Amino acid sequence: MQVIEMRKRVLGHEHPETLNSIGNLASTYSTQGQWEEAMDLEVQVMETRKIVLGQEHPSTLTSMHNLALTYMNQGRWTEAEMLEVQVVEMRTRVLGHENPDTLTSMNNLASTYSNQGQWKEAEELFVKVIETRKRVLGHEHPHTLTSMGNLASTYSNQGQWKEAVELQIEMVNRSRTAFGVDHPHTRTTIAYLSSLRQQRAALWYRIVREHRKRAS
Repeated sequence: MQVIEMRKRVLGHEHPETLNSIGNLASTYSTQGQWEEAMDLEVQVMETRKIVLGQEHPSTLTSMHNLALTYMNQGRWTEAEMLEVQVVEMRTRVLGHENPDTLTSMNNLASTYSNQGQWKEAEELFVKVIETRKRVLGHEHPHTLTSMGNLASTYSNQGQWKEAVELQIEMVNRSRTAFGVDHPHTRTTIAYLSSLRQQRAALWYRIVREHRKRAS
């Protein structure tokens, strides 16, 4: 707070360094789970950067992205979605559709769709992100694998067990190659694969049981 007040006094409220300091404080609040405090500062930084730097400046887009994340952490999915759609559109136009920041925003928007039960929208976007990340970052990059995990979860939430299991198997194999068998990421992917198989088996068991009941 002292740094912010000093920079406001010396540099002015709209100076980039002042805004950076306010943004850093907002990040600290976010880390501590103080979402309301973080949100208030992020809105302030975003609106000021829009005026000073312009709507499509990378720093402005970063502020919008950060605010969208805070909305997500608060479960304010409608506000998060509206903001993320804008960020994806502008980052695609300004930075290009293969830029890592653009892909991060697309992945977050897809996650927001998932959290609202908009499975088809989430699936479509996750597929785009995975395909691009495979091409740009590689098949075994952590970000690529994260997106694959998100898509596998989206498949399972739609009851597409075959697709979910196949994708998770690919993740396990790639994680083993990239990180090793004992790496936490590999262990997590193996555990989720086991969970998917158990869920699929339980569903099939219920279906068979119901079928036998109706037949008897």
